[in-house]
Amino acid sequence: MIIRNRYIPFKGFNAINLFGVILVKPHVQPSDRLLNHERIHTRQMLEMLIVGFYLWYFVEWLLRLPRKGNAYRRISFEREAYAHEHDSQYLQCRKPFAWFHYL
Repeated sequence: MIIRNRYIPFKGFNAINLFGVILVKPHVQPSDRLLNHERIHTRQMLEMLIVGFYLWYFVEWLLRLPRKGNAYRRISFEREAYAHEHDSQYLQCRKPFAWFHYL
């Protein structure tokens, strides 16, 4: 499900996936690439029973904050999603917990 919203996602982001619902800014036309990226996150959420996904995401982000570079881009969930967002067939062949390889 896609919901257009001018408050969430926050400045600097065009879309965010919250509990499997994709929130996009009103001016954004979601591309296949963006939707695939968010679908990968939905699969990750389901694997981690949703709450586990958000806990792991937050802890990993906190651990990466003091290091050099973009903490958001270095989160394993994001690394997997960015690496495969162009591959529309990825979710059909993706192994469970594939994000673990991006730690």
